[in-house]
Parts: sequence; structure tokens; C-alpha cells
Amino acid sequence: VILCKTIDEVREAAESLLGDVLVTKQTGEEGQKVQRIYVTDGVDIEQEFYLGILLDRAKSKNVIMVSTEGGMDIETVAEETPEKIVKEWVEPGMDLQHNQARHLAFALGLEGDAFKKAVKFIMALYNCYLETDANMVEINPLVLTPNGDVMALDAKMTFDDNALFRHPDIEELRDKSEENPVELEASEYGLSYIKLDGNVGCMVNGAGLAMATMDIIKLSGGEPANFLDVGGSANVETVKNGFRIILEDKNVKAILINIFGGIVRCDRVANGVIEAVKDPEIAEKVEDVPIIVRLQGTNAEEAKEIIDNSDLNVISAVLLKEAAEEVSKVLTPAS
Repeated sequence: VILCKTIDEVREAAESLLGDVLVTKQTGEEGQKVQRIYVTDGVDIEQEFYLGILLDRAKSKNVIMVSTEGGMDIETVAEETPEKIVKEWVEPGMDLQHNQARHLAFALGLEGDAFKKAVKFIMALYNCYLETDANMVEINPLVLTPNGDVMALDAKMTFDDNALFRHPDIEELRDKSEENPVELEASEYGLSYIKLDGNVGCMVNGAGLAMATMDIIKLSGGEPANFLDVGGSANVETVKNGFRIILEDKNVKAILINIFGGIVRCDRVANGVIEAVKDPEIAEKVEDVPIIVRLQGTNAEEAKEIIDNSDLNVISAVLLKEAAEEVSKVLTPAS
């Protein structure tokens, strides 16, 4: 945030920001190029607060949090002075009660008209959270002005991707230029992909199995290069697209495919792996990248036979421990 008092100062600030690489906790060490800036009127501030709404997964309830420590990183407040955060929980499907909003406004130390305005603001924000299918709404800071107004000076919102079909107006606001291009490509393929900083690519079906696979990679001496969930309908094209996405990352030194065949047939996945590795575009990239495949569940024996008889640089494993050992072998330089 840059405070400017003249048009010339605004121009200078804009020129210094546009095209610059901004490094924050959200962007990671690589940072992100500034392509747009937001210019708004300055506001005199008497006091700053924090207000946030999100799902408390531990309680399976929505939680509204307020703090008098506005303008700060709320995680720091939670760690150092947790008593300065006041919470109210709301059952899903129920409205925030007026007395709950009053309790939160009281916790901010507000009185008179400012108190009433804060109650109204909190009630309206919770309705906004519900009506937009938001995952999170964070106002930091929420401010009290010298004339007693309660205003949001900054707002962050995230939305449930699965509910965006109900909100075309929100979908239109999506700026794909601000998103990771590989993650964006993966979403277009119907894959759930998150890039990480490791050296072992993962292709898994199911988020829980993906987390376990990343753990086993770390235990074997590697670091996961990604989270990639191909979902419950893995086929030849899905596997090919998975390889394309993983191999976009030049840091990948090995690929571990770990599939549990419930609805998905393991032999179908095995054929998908073989077809993908034979694809000229993919074959060139995996020439020096060992592939370890563990397929368990429906038609697992047939799948292992397909992999073993393929004469390709693909290693099959039955147990997760075996897969981990194979990962360790390919990552350990020959002495």
C-alpha cells in the first residue's frame, strides 16, 4: 500500500509498481509480476480491526472472527496473542443471530452509532459469505473513521469452484493471467493439480491417497514436485494429460503413479500409462525420467502384467513400501 497526496505521486507510484515482481506469503519466493494496480480514495483512520469468516473444519461450522489487532497478519495474532481474537460459530444452514453479531461488535470495543453500524456490517457480511458460496471472507483492516463510520479498507474473498456455475458474475471477474499457467491448464483437463518445489512427480487418484503418496516420497528421500489427483475416471487421455502437466516441471527427476482401482480398473490405467509413454511428445521427455507405477484394486494383477511386459522404462510395484524403495533407488546416484 502506497499513500499518495498528489496526482504526480500516484503516477510515480504506479510506474514503480507496474511490471515489478511482488513477493509475499501468498506468491512464494518466486513472486508475481504486478500487472494491475488499484487506486482508491484515502481514508482517515481512528482505529483498525480484523474481521474474517470461513469454515472451521474441526467443528464443521462457519466461524466469524474479530480482533482489535487490525492491519496485522492474523496468523501472527493467533500465535502471539490468541486472547485478542473473539469467535462466534454458526451451524451450516442457519443464519448468524443478531446477538452473536452484537457480541462481536462489543468485543471490538465499539459504542453508540459505531456499534450499531458494526453489527449491521457483520450481519451483512455473513449474508454475503453465504449467498456467494464463499470459502473465505477477510476484511483487514475494518476501520472506524473519525466521523464514526465503519468501513472495509481491504477485502479478500475466495469462492467454492464447484459453486461458480451459480455465480456467472463472479466467474467473469476471474483473471487467468494471475494464475499459475500449468495449474490453469490442468483444470481445463479436469485434473486437480498444485505445483510444489520437489523432484518427484505424483499422479494419484483421490486426495487422501495423494497426501499419503507425498508422505512416502519424503520418507524415501525425495520431495514431491506436485499434487495431482486424476479423479475417479482415469483413462488413456487422463493419464496422458497428467504426464504432460507433470513434465512441464523441469525439476522432476522421477514420477510415481499410485492408483487404487475401485471404480477405476487398474488394467485400464496401465494401458493408459503405456500409451502415454509411447506418445512421441511424452516419450522424449521421460527418456531420462524413471516411472514407478503402483496399481492396486480391480484387475491389479492384469495391470502389473501389462506394465512388466511393456519393455518400457516403467517400474511396477505391488506394495507402497516397494514403490518408495524404487523411488529411493532412482534418486540415489550410483556409487
